Amino acid sequence: MPRPLRIALVQPNIRDDMAENIAQVSALIRQAAATGAGFVATPENSSFMGRNAAASLAAGKPEAEHPALRAFRDLAAELKIWLLIGSISVREDGANRNANRSYLIDPAGAITAQYDKIHMFDVDLPNGEVFRESNTFAPGDASVLTTLPEAKLGLSICYDLRFPGLYRGLAQAGAEIISVPAAFTRNTGQAHWHVLLRARAIETGAFVVAPAMWGDHPGGRQTYGHSLIIDPWGRVLADAGEGVGIAVADIDLDQVAKARAQIPAWQNDPLYSKPTMPATKP
Repeated sequence: MPRPLRIALVQPNIRDDMAENIAQVSALIRQAAATGAGFVATPENSSFMGRNAAASLAAGKPEAEHPALRAFRDLAAELKIWLLIGSISVREDGANRNANRSYLIDPAGAITAQYDKIHMFDVDLPNGEVFRESNTFAPGDASVLTTLPEAKLGLSICYDLRFPGLYRGLAQAGAEIISVPAAFTRNTGQAHWHVLLRARAIETGAFVVAPAMWGDHPGGRQTYGHSLIIDPWGRVLADAGEGVGIAVADIDLDQVAKARAQIPAWQNDPLYSKPTMPATKP
């Protein structure tokens, strides 16, 4: 028997006005829900993107007071959908950095799972762009597997994509769908976004859903867009391309078992010793 699920991804252009961002994302969520999708997902930084680290840090709100989380929980309950908020910036009591946190919300508006981004994007790009996420965000330290009514869902965020061990672990724990909400830079997105996401799907034999940010943002940042839904064989089922909008696909979760039966590499990890680095001269 097929196990169908319609998935819709939201692709906004987030800036540094939280109220306007909440309104934009909410409108796109409504558009996505109107397609009949039972599971809707938004990208990383769904409530705010500041012009610098100080602005982004200041925008973090405690979970209980976060206007975006409250608005999106109410919207999930109104629309009666499962809603993944790719991430928002959450300030913990006494912390000097925020958490970059993803939330899964059920059709009653309750939070059923959350995940803090583990890998921080600290890099100097050849085009002159400099990113130091660790100045703003404290990294998480635990992977998260949760459940939708139809499937087990593994959570990740953006730069996590470059660390395949995380995804292998999620698949081995039973993930049939893996989410990768992101705000991928335009430069690296053009080179790596599609190929890395397809590789993660193939390696894990899971569906990969990757809602992405698009456009120009404060501080000169540019993001790539191209929200993707990819099947366990690595085929792209939906691509939002450039611009603000949504991507929608109908999936059959039975394809997970079929893909894994054909190539069971996701579970065939032998024990082996890692190479030792040669001694360096002083």
